[in-house]
Amino acid sequence: MRLPTCVVLLLCSLACFGCGGKSTDELIDDVKSPQVGDRVKAVRLLPQRKREAAKVVPALVEALKDSQDDVRWSAAIGLGYFGEEAHDAIPALQEAQRDPDARVREAAGVALSRIDPSRFSAPS
Repeated sequence: MRLPTCVVLLLCSLACFGCGGKSTDELIDDVKSPQVGDRVKAVRLLPQRKREAAKVVPALVEALKDSQDDVRWSAAIGLGYFGEEAHDAIPALQEAQRDPDARVREAAGVALSRIDPSRFSAPS
């Protein structure tokens, strides 16, 4: 089942209430936090840092390996926001298309279609 984009954006906006104005580096550190909530918030906030794609994209790629479905799902969604700037994430997103969680698989497919639309079509 596909979530409407507005719902995803609303969830990302709500997550920002707990961000406390953290720097990009602090959010990247939070991606490695032992607290699931910190990791989820971080991967949902990092896509807002488009100007720092060189730092953010690798952190989101690492988050695709997280043990928690919500972290992996949010990371895949976030990578799609970077478009072609996330080109280096393609192999990890292709791997995520085999994730046990259907939401992660779908989000990875959408992200791939945004990163390289000539190679990947959006999931139907």
